[in-house]
Amino acid sequence: MGELRKPFLLLALLAVALVVGLELGAALLTGGGDAGGALRDSAGRLGVELGDVGGVSEPSGRGTGYLALIDVVALWTTGLFSLSLVVPDRIQGRVQGVATLIFSIVLLIVSIVLLIVAFVELTIMVSLFLAAPFGTLAYLAVWGFFPVGEAAGLLGLVLLLKLVWGGLLLLAQPRFLQNKGLVLLALTTLLCTVVLEFLHRLVPGILVSITDDIGALVFAVVAIVWALVLLIGSIPAIVKAIRSTATTSRPTASTR
Repeated sequence: MGELRKPFLLLALLAVALVVGLELGAALLTGGGDAGGALRDSAGRLGVELGDVGGVSEPSGRGTGYLALIDVVALWTTGLFSLSLVVPDRIQGRVQGVATLIFSIVLLIVSIVLLIVAFVELTIMVSLFLAAPFGTLAYLAVWGFFPVGEAAGLLGLVLLLKLVWGGLLLLAQPRFLQNKGLVLLALTTLLCTVVLEFLHRLVPGILVSITDDIGALVFAVVAIVWALVLLIGSIPAIVKAIRSTATTSRPTASTR
């Protein structure tokens, strides 16, 4: 691989770890604001009078959190690069295939489960929204007031950190550009972040929760694809490690 600039690689690992942390914490960082007043205004436009409305809050959405399903692959990949700094290549080659296999299976199962959850929620949202007026009011009370501004700020920070991650990887080793899988992964995560922001801006505020959930569905599918890619890619590494182990054990057996 040539000279690897270790500080830049470790900083890249930190940047992508922050990305995953922010995405997983999106539910705590966005949403939760009082939406009672907005609910009364929306109900008035539907011709329904509401009294005092309490306990109605803005939903945090699923889209940003589901981005972590993709970015955890970037974190895993960068972590493997960083592991080579402290673990001998011989040992890493034997462990990496099995570890990647386990990671890909876990990611695959989690992504499928979350895909089903997002699909069920999307079905409920659309059904309620179309069941005017009371179904629509129920939808508005739970999902009708998405915090677009807060989500945009968080996505902007996430996008910046992803660009920093990519830049630091290039500074650590320009030959990373020759790694087609890594380049495709970087483009995928950047594109998904931009697409989510676009979905948040595409429709009126009361419908953003629906488009956000659509984005979550797409991200779960993308994560499933990457999990399968990792799973298939880990098999040759496992076979190679088994053959290497068998080869090194033969002299020992013969001396005995």
